[in-house]
Amino acid sequence: MRSKTTSLLTSAFGLVAFVLPAVQMTQIFVYGTLKKGQPNYFRMFDPVNGTASFCGRASTIDRFPLVIAGKYNIPFLLNIPGEGQNVQGEIYSVDDQMLAFLDRFESIPHMYQRTLVGLKVEERVDGAGCAHTPGSTIEAFVYSTTTYQPEWVKLQSYENYDAYGDHGLEYVFREARDD
Repeated sequence: MRSKTTSLLTSAFGLVAFVLPAVQMTQIFVYGTLKKGQPNYFRMFDPVNGTASFCGRASTIDRFPLVIAGKYNIPFLLNIPGEGQNVQGEIYSVDDQMLAFLDRFESIPHMYQRTLVGLKVEERVDGAGCAHTPGSTIEAFVYSTTTYQPEWVKLQSYENYDAYGDHGLEYVFREARDD
């Protein structure tokens, strides 16, 4: 029995091959704890969550406030184009399973919203779904927020988030939070 998503081919030699459909990959821009060297990076490569391929580094074309906020010192990209900095981060190509995990992890739509953002590619890494030339511009999804506290717009804005930076604001892992 064949499913709708696969087809069965028989060669002249009697060999059977299955042709699987292409996996849909989505470009995601991460700027906070999911980047390389940051506290939640391991989640990007946990096979239980899905598949992610690192494509390279980029920065936002528009400026946005990237702040560290709340009692858990979480990085938030405030969806206020034209304010703040050109934010630096990483581009990943993710499958539907990883995208669904990231949506849950980022508490869509209550804490973050997944929106498209324009990016300038700074570094390219060849990989699945990754064919961006340095200096080119692309669009990718980013987890930004419109549901922030009013005082967050007055917080220091960062160009590049580092959980271990000299800001002195220790990130609290989700598993260690009291709510």
